[in-house]
Amino acid sequence: MVNTIRNIKYSIFTFLPTIVLFVIALNGSAIINIKFVSINVHYILVYYWALRKPQYFGYGFIFLAGITSDVVFGVPLGVNALCLLVVAAIATYIRVVTVRVTLLNDWLSFIPALLLANFTYFLSLYFSGYNVDYLYLFENSVFTFIFYPILWAVFTLYNRVTQT
Repeated sequence: MVNTIRNIKYSIFTFLPTIVLFVIALNGSAIINIKFVSINVHYILVYYWALRKPQYFGYGFIFLAGITSDVVFGVPLGVNALCLLVVAAIATYIRVVTVRVTLLNDWLSFIPALLLANFTYFLSLYFSGYNVDYLYLFENSVFTFIFYPILWAVFTLYNRVTQT
């Protein structure tokens, strides 16, 4: 009985990041807007979990969440999915070459992921004929980068709680 309850608890905690990813995609709140601050939580969520616990997210889940986000936001299909896959691919590469897990290493390696994802987002929308707000994209990148350590701490705490 105790093992069954423990297995159910482990299964729920294992799928919780994936559930949060899809809730964010379906809710349309992947970008948090508070007056002048906009934070792309999708990028942080995908980057952290693809970097630290890749078994929680598969590329298929990431792609499906991106397609869902595209439909909710009304952008051409595949734009957010491609950006999220770029973030996941960079996180996978960083996971392979990283020796020690520290906030500073993760935070600094998040810069190329953020830049390439936003560049992919820009090119996809530009060639699709959509207007791109450069200032908004820049502000979103800066505040997403600044907000990363807070969510890194929350996710690390979540990992420690679920491991015990």
